[in-house]
Amino acid sequence: MTFVLIARVPSDGVASFQAYEDAVLPLLSEFGGLLERRLRNSDGTIEVHIVSFDSDQNFQRFRSDPRRASFAHLLEASAASIERFAMTDVA
Repeated sequence: MTFVLIARVPSDGVASFQAYEDAVLPLLSEFGGLLERRLRNSDGTIEVHIVSFDSDQNFQRFRSDPRRASFAHLLEASAASIERFAMTDVA
């Protein structure tokens, strides 16, 4: 499973968003996840991730992990708008 995530972050929410990401991205590997690419514009208001998981079950486990949920207040404080797209490789 591969996802592309696009986060649009108001300038006053950038620090909170980056704190959230710093807290939750290290959890990916525990759930068969891999951050393949992380891109950010110069002011931190747009961030793009390419993330893969070895199974839908592990993706769901990551999404419901209580440690991840404990940092949700940072994501909310950032007021980020996040789009997530399930993608497939093209031959």
